This record gives sequence, structure tokens and C-alpha cells, in this order.
Amino acid sequence: MNDLSDEFEAAEALVLAPLADFPHIDLRTPGEPWDKRRAAGKLLRKAVPHAAHAPAEPAKRRPDPVRLIQRAHKGRQEALIPLRVARMASSPFAFLRGAAHVMAWDLAQMPTTGINVVLDGDAHIANFGLFGTPQGDVVLDLNDFDEVTIGPWEWDLKRLVASIVVAARASKSHRGERRRAVEAAVAGYRRTMTELAPCGSLEVWGRTTLATDPNFAGVSMDAASQAIVAKAVEKARRRNNRSLLDQVVERQVHGGWRFRDDAPILTRVDQATRLAVTGGLERYADTLPRERRFMLNRYHVVDVAHRVVGVGSVGTRAYLALLCGNSDQDVLFLQVKEAVTPALAPYLPGMPEPYDEHEGERVIYGQRLLQAVGDPLLGWTTIDERPFYVRQMKNMKGDIPASCMSGQPLQFFSFAYGALLARAHARTGDAAAISGYCGGNHNTTLGEALTAWAEHYADQNESDHARFVEAIADGRLEAAADPCL
Repeated sequence: MNDLSDEFEAAEALVLAPLADFPHIDLRTPGEPWDKRRAAGKLLRKAVPHAAHAPAEPAKRRPDPVRLIQRAHKGRQEALIPLRVARMASSPFAFLRGAAHVMAWDLAQMPTTGINVVLDGDAHIANFGLFGTPQGDVVLDLNDFDEVTIGPWEWDLKRLVASIVVAARASKSHRGERRRAVEAAVAGYRRTMTELAPCGSLEVWGRTTLATDPNFAGVSMDAASQAIVAKAVEKARRRNNRSLLDQVVERQVHGGWRFRDDAPILTRVDQATRLAVTGGLERYADTLPRERRFMLNRYHVVDVAHRVVGVGSVGTRAYLALLCGNSDQDVLFLQVKEAVTPALAPYLPGMPEPYDEHEGERVIYGQRLLQAVGDPLLGWTTIDERPFYVRQMKNMKGDIPASCMSGQPLQFFSFAYGALLARAHARTGDAAAISGYCGGNHNTTLGEALTAWAEHYADQNESDHARFVEAIADGRLEAAADPCL
């Protein structure tokens, strides 16, 4: 038994760490070859077999999900919590989106593979989408990083497959379709890891996925999925600074711009808040590369408003800043969003120094690590002693609606998101070790285990959602009258 334990420890020692403490860089010591690390990953499968990811006996003393969510409300803006509650109560899928803290507890009770990556931390299907590159292309990738941290790669994959089943149930997909969708997501993840395992880091980091590419990871996009993507890309191309100007800004009597009040989604702020956000943006500029600071210096802040976004983020402080440059038609919108402790933090060691000192820096560093093509204006700041991160509000952003998760598009997008997740993990994790753990393309045991787990978790999510709705009915939670606000 000791010999076997020693063998497992030796295998774990071969697996590449996802991040090292900055700035320790060793360019003198050669690493282990990828095939040796793949063999180490295969050996770790013996310690935690694929079947270990299937549903197990219910965890003893599982916390009340309502209480976990209430704890997550600490520090948020009290006036907006009823809106968050209403949005989460609107459907099981919306509940899943907002209940990251509940799933974090559940994942932490399961055995782990021992192979860590930089986790997205919230890789459900609504957190994949479209955005524009600096060159004007539209790419498909992960697009939300508030929960980013370091942890087991399979936690992201489990959140993805659970969300696929929950969304597919909402679309009335039958169990066979849902099973094939989960298997497609696992296949996309496994196939991409197998492909990237022998590749050099430079090649892995250079890969992007154009939304208009009809072939994805060796799989042709079906006609229905092509139509969905084409519509989403067309809509994304219309989302830019100029279109947002028309939507949320109005002319003042003297001719200048100001945000149009649309409570509770978009609300004007007082002068003190406006000055605080402007000062925060000036400090944020120090986190940009010098050439980006030069570009940003050509703009000035014209107005600031508070903007409610998302489901899980409702209640955090999020500001929208309007900046003008060469003229009042040369506009730039920056989102300044509060960064809070990730849901997985109680169960994981977290990011290494210095990225564990500022939650905004954690988010931006994680996004830069995981996204193939990032926003050139990503950065972070502090406002009123709270951490924030900054990004462009509209740079051709778009989404693939969860309502499209049925029929052939359900299978395609499930595969695509699995492949995108694998590519993101391969940028920091050990693709060879993960590939060895997952097995070859004909190994179906991981897909079978995760299919059973995803259906089980969708049942659990529906039960938790029902308890959440019950808590609203009996007065333990207050919900806004209209969750669509």
C-alpha cells in the first residue's frame, strides 16, 4: 500500500503547477516531457477513478442553500438584494447562475483529481459568449471571470455539464438529448486536451476561435447552429460605444451628455461618487500597459452612473463611466465593477501572491490567463477601500441564448463549450496530465459518470430552487415584484 501511495505522490509531483509565486521564473531547469506527464495523469485515474465523479450518497449535514445564499448577500447593497432574489427565483437556471456558493460547497465534498488549473469558477453555459477583438473580429470564448481562482479542473467541467442539463430541461429536451449533450461537452473537453497535450505553450496561447468559423475543433457546425451564431454575431457587431450612447445617454440643455435615469437598472450618482469613480479610473490607468495609458489619456470622464448587471452580481457596486475624447462623438464606456471574494474561496488555497491581495487584480489576471483574446483596457482599482475591476462595457459583446439549448444546437454548443473550457485550462494547467486522466477519445467512462452526476445535480438544483421560492413565500427572503427590471 505504501508503494502505491509513493507512486501516486510521484505522479502528482510530475504535474505542472498552474501558477507560481511572482516573479520566480526558472529558465534553467528542463521540465518533464509531455508523454511522461500524460502517464502521470493516467496513474492518478487509479487513485480517483472516473466512477468517483458519479453521484454519491447525499452529503451529511448539507447546509441550507437559502442560508448559503443569504451569507453571500453580506456586503452587497441592501436595496438591490430583493432584485437579486427575484431574478434567482424566476427559474431553476437563473437560480443555478446565482447559487455559485451552494454548488461550491457541493463540489468541495467530492474527491478531486489532484490536477489544478486556473479555474473560471463559474463556467455555466451563460458565461460563454461573443466579444470583439481589437482587430474587429468576433470570437467565441469564456466571458465572465468574477469567480476565478486555482482549483481542480473538473469543478469547471461539472458546473458546465450541470448547467447544460438545467438549461436543456427548461427547453423541454428529453433525457436522451440531455445525455448526448453532456457526453458532447465531455468529448469536446477531452478531445481538445488530447490535441493540446503535445503542443508547445506558444501554440496553445495563440489559439483563438472565430465565431464565424464553420468548423470547430474538427467538428462541422450544423445549419441550425450556424444560423444561431450568425444572428448572435450580427447583433454583437451592432453593440458598440456608439449604439450604447444612443441607448443610455441624453443631451443636456447646454449640449453635453449625461446618463438617462432608468431606475433601478441605471441610476445617476451623486457628485461625491462621481469624483470617487473618476479618481478610481485615474488609479486604474496605472495597471494598464504604458501604451494603453497613453491612449486612455486622450479621454476624460463626462458622466458616471450606477448600473445593475447579471444575476449573481446584482447587489455589488457596478458603475458605468462615459468618457469622451476627440469630440463628443468619440466616446468610450468603461464598466467599473466591484470584485468580491469568489464562492470557491473557503475550499481552496486561492491565487498566489501578489494576486491574492486585491480581488480586482485577481479577476483581471485570471481573465488574461484564460481568455484567448482579451480586452485591451482590462485593469483594476480601489474605490472607497473596495476592490474593483475595469473593462469596456461594449466591445461587440453578445451571447448564445440558453433558450437555444435544444435539438442539434444543444449538442454542438455543448461540444464547443467543453472544447473552449479545455483550451482555457490548457493555458495554465497541465494539458498532458489532464489528457492522461481523461483517457482516449474512445474512453466513455468519464462521460458516463458526469452524465449521471449532471442529472443528479439538476434534480438537486430544482429542489434547492423550490426551497428558495418557499423562503420568499414565508417571508424569510424579500423579492422584488418584477425580476425583469
